[in-house]
Amino acid sequence: MFLDRILNADSVAIVGASKNETKRGFQAIRTLLDEKYEGVIYPVNPKEKSVLGFKCYPHVADIEGPVDVALVATPAATIPAVLEDCGRKGVQGAVLLAGGFGEVGLDGRMLEEKVVATARQYNIRLIGPNTSGMLNLKKNLNLVGLREAPKGNIALLSQSGNMALTLITEAKIKSRKGFSYYVGVGNEADIKFHEYLEFFGQDPDTRAILMYVEGLREGRKFLQQAYKTTLEKPIILLKSGRSTTGKRSAGSHTGALAGMSEVAKGAFQRAGIIVIENSDELFPAAETLSSCPPIKNNRVAILADGGGHATIVADLLTDLGLVIPELSAKTQARLKQILPAAASVPNPVDVAGGTDADPSIFADCADIILKDPHIGGLLIVGLFGGYGIRFAESLAWMEEEAAHMMGKIVKKRKKPIVVHSLYNSAKPHSLELLRYYSIPVYDSLDVAAKCVAVLAEYGNYLSSYHTKTNFVLNWGAKAKPAGKKIVHNARQEGRRALLENEAKRLLALHGAPVLEDTLARTADEAVSIAQNFEGEVVLKIVSPDILHKSDAGGVQVKLRSAKEIRRAFDEIIANARKFDARADIRGVLVSPMASSGVEVIIGTKIDDQFGPVIMYGLGGIMVEILKHVSFRVLPITSAGAKQMIKETKSFPILNGIRGQAPLDKKALRKLLLLCSDLVESYPEIQEMDLNPVIVYEQGLRIVDARIILKEAAP
Repeated sequence: MFLDRILNADSVAIVGASKNETKRGFQAIRTLLDEKYEGVIYPVNPKEKSVLGFKCYPHVADIEGPVDVALVATPAATIPAVLEDCGRKGVQGAVLLAGGFGEVGLDGRMLEEKVVATARQYNIRLIGPNTSGMLNLKKNLNLVGLREAPKGNIALLSQSGNMALTLITEAKIKSRKGFSYYVGVGNEADIKFHEYLEFFGQDPDTRAILMYVEGLREGRKFLQQAYKTTLEKPIILLKSGRSTTGKRSAGSHTGALAGMSEVAKGAFQRAGIIVIENSDELFPAAETLSSCPPIKNNRVAILADGGGHATIVADLLTDLGLVIPELSAKTQARLKQILPAAASVPNPVDVAGGTDADPSIFADCADIILKDPHIGGLLIVGLFGGYGIRFAESLAWMEEEAAHMMGKIVKKRKKPIVVHSLYNSAKPHSLELLRYYSIPVYDSLDVAAKCVAVLAEYGNYLSSYHTKTNFVLNWGAKAKPAGKKIVHNARQEGRRALLENEAKRLLALHGAPVLEDTLARTADEAVSIAQNFEGEVVLKIVSPDILHKSDAGGVQVKLRSAKEIRRAFDEIIANARKFDARADIRGVLVSPMASSGVEVIIGTKIDDQFGPVIMYGLGGIMVEILKHVSFRVLPITSAGAKQMIKETKSFPILNGIRGQAPLDKKALRKLLLLCSDLVESYPEIQEMDLNPVIVYEQGLRIVDARIILKEAAP
């Protein structure tokens, strides 16, 4: 990949090199020297002859040897000229530190576009702009300036330099784990997140990818690549911008749109990404996933030396969706053989003082528990690591022996152990040994529980990988000639919205169960049409200029007699003309009143980051009251449609409440899949709104449908 030449550069030009110790152009060279960078350093500044003992060149093009990457530490306005200079030399990549681009407004966006255009002219790939730099800890290629970053197997991608500093500092202080690379993605103007994922997915020195994201320029490509990468390596991600204020902050910082939190989180999880919402859990989750085998069955055991911790962590794990099953009779019997009579062994296991004289019994218990085929992982909570501190120094070597044993148990059983210890901050040797064996240790019960949960989440994803979508859209594959004609006719008339009868006809062409209706152009036609239906009818205005029919007084319901229908027709037309005197009125749609059932809503839209997405929830006025809907990035699978329905709070209603019969969830699932196919078939669709869809014991009916087209044909 092109990134190999950039991130593993053998030579670096420092553009804006300086003798001023406060300048980045000085600090970058100083850091490369101090950290013993293995490659060649070329300072560039026409005003200097040398910097820190290195010959200084007036321009990059004047450098005799090859240059892989340029660190550009000059102001934003100078960068187009700098890139032209780099282009003449054949530089492969540039790291652009300066801000003042797309994140600051229109002028900045225009400058950013010019910078990207210049880079493409010379086949230069860009990290940034507005980046803190990048690190390659294998080669000591430090273009950030952060000293003594711990080396390890986690690749870090971040749109915030401060967030990267936080994570690297946390790793240095609290962990034996470290980083293979760090890239400050910045504005993502050129090299995108998905390109970094592809590189790190193939990098043999990287075992996990840790990300802080504010916005994605090419969200669908990111999902497509993540879907491939997560099968091999875990991706752990914290996305900011969930709140309205957070979105504004993210936008001002990176110039990228934050998008809907619900869409982003669901899409990330479907791609196998571990989504973290609390910043203090971000590095621990990455540390755990880069160290431990995943939990394959969502069933975990707890081993404690006190009932309080065991109860608290059992609640935490349950809230996180894990199962804490009773241990098998055989496992319990073996535990009773080595623990005192007061011990509780069903799960959680409380040793009840059984380790006070010999804490190595923790390892014996761990081995017995992980032999149980129904248990996928173990969380140890309490005092382990502190027996030699609290009780007697002679116990410390027993704890160390237990640590050695636990390391061997994890390797043998291929099941993870996570440890919570009250004595973590004291850094006893036994806990350092656990970390040596890649057993993570935390002093927070909440963090320890979360780390167990992410191991189960990743294991569950790997086991169900085949049911997921790869996020690839096959545009137009299932389009029908008659459907294309409906869309074409609307385009020819300069309309961005299909008429309701057109939208329903398009849906019906693909097998959707729409409520029958007919267009009437006069009151007499309306009366004649109504005679074809049994019972009451509904009249609705049809106009390309009136999308929200109720707001215009364009809907009347429960009409029966010819007199009522004529009066309603005239009133609807009059209301429409009053609402918009210039409206193009095509007539009034006559349809039978739908029988009562449960109203749901299905909608689609084009998300700024991910493209087409679909929404499902309780419909009618309830969608505004409950505001609980589920989202998926299209296309969806049958399993995905089923999960969408199941995860909403309205799901119990579909199962039948207060003695009512269950409703037709299979028909609802088929309609969700049909809507997914429809949007994929007609790339002209911007939005689709089916509200309400009435669900019955058998089948369902689409009562109202709205389809908005994109401004211009794709």
